[in-house]
Amino acid sequence: MELWQYVIAILGGFFAGFINTLAGNGSIITLTIFTEVLGLPGNAANASNRIGIFTQCIAGVAAFHKNDRLKLGRSWPYILITTLGSLGGIALAVVVSNEQFILVFRYLMVVMFFIIVIKPERWLRNTDLSSRPNWWIAVPAFLAIGFYGGFIQMGMGLFFLAAMVLGARFSLTDSNAAKLFVVAIYTGIAILVFAARGMIDWKMGAIVAIGQSLGGWFTAAYASKSPKANTVAYWVLVIVVIAGILSLFDLPEIIVEKLKS
Repeated sequence: MELWQYVIAILGGFFAGFINTLAGNGSIITLTIFTEVLGLPGNAANASNRIGIFTQCIAGVAAFHKNDRLKLGRSWPYILITTLGSLGGIALAVVVSNEQFILVFRYLMVVMFFIIVIKPERWLRNTDLSSRPNWWIAVPAFLAIGFYGGFIQMGMGLFFLAAMVLGARFSLTDSNAAKLFVVAIYTGIAILVFAARGMIDWKMGAIVAIGQSLGGWFTAAYASKSPKANTVAYWVLVIVVIAGILSLFDLPEIIVEKLKS
């Protein structure tokens, strides 16, 4: 590796840690770094990417806990259901390539955009402790989210936040704390499985993980203390989804080609 690759890997990891902590979908950045900058094939990139996600989540959880914002009492059912779903996704990820699922993911992102921008006040509420979910909806929803996260990870945080905020009626900040916790659990399991299969590039994964850990810690520390954390998280969510749509549909390249012609 050359110096510029180290710099891009660490800075990109930091930015991904920031995005993943407040919203999700930072794996678009890190997977691109692994494949385009560091030259890993798709499955190895997917496996190695889990190292940074794990360390970033541990750092973020530690920051939330330090500032007394890691309140998981009513989150446990969602955490357990999501973790169970992730086991199936992890099992699939060791035998099936994830490239085809990117085609599905791009359309899910468009749906997510409209969910976010319609009635934005729903995303800025405080946690409603009196709310009780419809478990006939919640159980399959969180199992599916966990399965997706175990399989490909990219964008899982967005779907988990939507389910927690709009379905379970948690605040964005409390949802992000729960998200980091559950992702840390199943990502630790995924790392063990991928490592046993020899799919992880530990050196490249660790380099990206340095930046992700720092990004996760500093962002969680900010979110724990700032009264504007929910608002900031909401707008980061909007920007991330828009940027993801533009990237997944190759719109910047299409626009450039149109201008040239």
